[in-house]
Amino acid sequence: MSITILGIESSCDDTSAAVISDGILRSNVIASQKVHEEYGGVVPELASRAHQQNIVPVVDAALKRAGIDKHDLSAIAFTRGPGLLGSLLVGTSFAKGLALGLNIPIIDVNHLHGHVLSHFIRQNENDTVPQYPYLCLLISGGNSQIILVRNYNDMEVLGQTIDDAAGEAFDKCAKVMGLPYPGGPHIDRLAAEGDAHRFNFAKPHIPGFNYSFSGLKTSFLYTLRDAKKLDPDFIEKNKADLAASLQRTIIEILLGKLKKAVEATGVKTIAIGGGVSANSGVRKAIADYCSAHNLTAFIPERAFTTDNAAMVAIAGYYKYLDKEFCDLNATPYARVTI
Repeated sequence: MSITILGIESSCDDTSAAVISDGILRSNVIASQKVHEEYGGVVPELASRAHQQNIVPVVDAALKRAGIDKHDLSAIAFTRGPGLLGSLLVGTSFAKGLALGLNIPIIDVNHLHGHVLSHFIRQNENDTVPQYPYLCLLISGGNSQIILVRNYNDMEVLGQTIDDAAGEAFDKCAKVMGLPYPGGPHIDRLAAEGDAHRFNFAKPHIPGFNYSFSGLKTSFLYTLRDAKKLDPDFIEKNKADLAASLQRTIIEILLGKLKKAVEATGVKTIAIGGGVSANSGVRKAIADYCSAHNLTAFIPERAFTTDNAAMVAIAGYYKYLDKEFCDLNATPYARVTI
């Protein structure tokens, strides 16, 4: 009998549902929210209201595209946290209600675990997946972590940001440059046209494997402030070079710590995940580093880098195999680490 998992993701501003049968992805539907763009960031109340509007049609579309009847589901996996509480409540409540009506179990998934396990999303039987152990560089708007993954349920955070995450640095610096939200993709686009060595920004000196990006952000801000005093049009004239130099610096910070982790652990497989792993510069830098050092690189499809239910469903699938079900009185949580 097939094991079919419906995954539900609602941790921030994307409502997503996916269906995985026997470990193979059958559908992955995402409804993004454009309402936040004019505010320069996600507005929690607006996000939760949009989830309420989107969740039923998104789940319905995921089931139809997968060719699955809801009565064929084995379990429902949902993101329990971390994330925005209002948004998480929508997904959690929907998962509970549907599971109760179908008399099937629910499975709670840590959002960060989902990103780490996104490399196990297979679209056909021939897709390869990482071999344990592997190092995952998890980089997103809220998290920058190096994680040693020994198994789907055995992960150790070796290092993480002590302040801003890499995605925050991209978005906040982009905002200073007058770029739309989210700024990361705009920085990536401009960087392809600029001189990455035109400007030098501060790099942190943090011991161990931990990250810091607040100093870089401050250095970037002061560079622009001082330059604008001499030339009010400085940003507009130098957008591409600023973007390229910023991207280079962030990549160098990320890779510096990752290299230390590789040397310390001796692990030969590297994976990246999270929204910033969609950045073309990051993807190339990881691929080049692994190629030069005989390491195996796993770089996810861009569709699986942002918040999506496919990663929730695959995490739920492995938990289902071990009968790790969740009680119906489970409540979402806003913050937690791996």
